[in-house]
Amino acid sequence: MSDDNTPNYRIDVTAKSFYLEDQSRPDEDEYVFAYRITLTNTGNVTAQLISRHWIISDGNGDVQEVRGLGVVGEHPELAPGESFEYASGCSLPTPVGSMRGTYQMVAADGENFEAEIPEFGLAVPNVLH
Repeated sequence: MSDDNTPNYRIDVTAKSFYLEDQSRPDEDEYVFAYRITLTNTGNVTAQLISRHWIISDGNGDVQEVRGLGVVGEHPELAPGESFEYASGCSLPTPVGSMRGTYQMVAADGENFEAEIPEFGLAVPNVLH
């Protein structure tokens, strides 16, 4: 049993991806995807997103790592129970791939921690059986 005063650092991350057919050029091996991310502070300490680290894999097995500050130009601060949602995108040379990674967070008490971004698929509809 934990003490109510014990800091609990937890950000839950959910993702949903979408294929953008109108922006893709399959004849040129360019498949464009959008994704919507929701971060929810399920801990008991206010925390701010500082940076991100993405691991993007395509259908050829090639992996690209992307690091950067904030998300969509923002550094959202989430009090316990608050959520932040944003949309972004990426392009791949194959009709299938996946993304996963981490957000680097700093809590109001100065503690640094990571929020895991669970792996999610990127796929042109009806490509996978």
